[in-house]
Amino acid sequence: MSSDNQWSADEDKGQLSRLIRKSRDSPFVPIGLAGFMTVVSYGLYKLKYRRDQKMSIHLIHMRVAAQGFVVGAVTLVSGRK
Repeated sequence: MSSDNQWSADEDKGQLSRLIRKSRDSPFVPIGLAGFMTVVSYGLYKLKYRRDQKMSIHLIHMRVAAQGFVVGAVTLVSGRK
């Protein structure tokens, strides 16, 4: 076995270190996460002013927009490789 495949406790301390490592490997990961959080935040803000729209329809629209942003970011990454 090579030393690259061995697990090291120092490099995998927590979720933040894993996120930083993923961000270095693929810079579109934080872009996808930021877009997802932006869409969800905007959707929660708009929840207050949804008028006659049903809650389920509003949540479906929010989910589709957030998933679309993440899928778009992943597609851009796949196209660059």
